[in-house]
Amino acid sequence: MLSHALERGVLVITVPSDPGIDGRAPLLEKIDDLVRAHRPAPVVIVLDEPAAQGAAVSVVLRAHRLCGRLGVPLSVATRSAPARRLLEAGADTSGPRLVVHARADAAVTAAAFTAAA
Repeated sequence: MLSHALERGVLVITVPSDPGIDGRAPLLEKIDDLVRAHRPAPVVIVLDEPAAQGAAVSVVLRAHRLCGRLGVPLSVATRSAPARRLLEAGADTSGPRLVVHARADAAVTAAAFTAAA
C-alpha cells in the first residue's frame, strides 16, 4: 500500500498504486502513524503514476489537513499533470500551503532546504 524512507531529514512516503475507495481510510491511518512517529520532519508524499487517481488524491488532501494541524510541512510529488491540478485545486487554504512538484527529487530537496532554514 505504501513504502517510506528518511531522505535528508525528510519523511518520504511513496504510494505505488491507487488504494480505491475502500483503501482510503487504512492508507490515511498509515500516513498518520508515520507522520506522528517522525514529527517534526517534513513530509513528501510521492504518488507513482498508477496511484495518481481520485482515491489517492483524496487521501493526500486529507493528509495535508492532518499535517497542517500538526505543524508538519507537506509536499507532494507526482508526474501526473491531472493529479497535480486536482491537488492544487482541492488543497486546504486555511493552513500551510500544499506544495506540489512534478519530481520527487525536487520535492525532497525543497523540503530539506525549507526545514534547514
